[in-house]
Amino acid sequence: MKKLNTFRLSFPSKSLNEGFSRAVTAAFAALCDPTVEEICDLKTAVSEAVTNCIVHAYPNGEGVVYIEGTLFEGNILKIKIRDRGVGISDIKQAMEPLYTTAGDDRSGLGFCVMESFSDKVGVRSTVGKGTVVTLTKKLSGKEKL
Repeated sequence: MKKLNTFRLSFPSKSLNEGFSRAVTAAFAALCDPTVEEICDLKTAVSEAVTNCIVHAYPNGEGVVYIEGTLFEGNILKIKIRDRGVGISDIKQAMEPLYTTAGDDRSGLGFCVMESFSDKVGVRSTVGKGTVVTLTKKLSGKEKL
């Protein structure tokens, strides 16, 4: 697949930056003239991935969240959300509905939500080095680039 456009963003793992990440990702996707539903889906999936970084990656303090978006031919959008935090020891378990390491105040549905609102979700993680979540979504709008 041929890359048509890309962006990179990094910010402190603070809750107030979750909305910022949604807005930037939505603005980037808007270049493809997607439907309102596609934009909402993308914003929701990105929100869950970024929230996971904020809540789980850096339990002993603040770190950095990295986002890279790439638009490919055919309106294929890939968004990578990465942290350099504690990592996930068992990805399969972490992706199970209702599983959480953050206690009773979390629902454990983040990965389920990401999967519901993306065409594909990939997760790579190394304990002590961090996690990369890749969200892939085909947008229906007209290719403008």
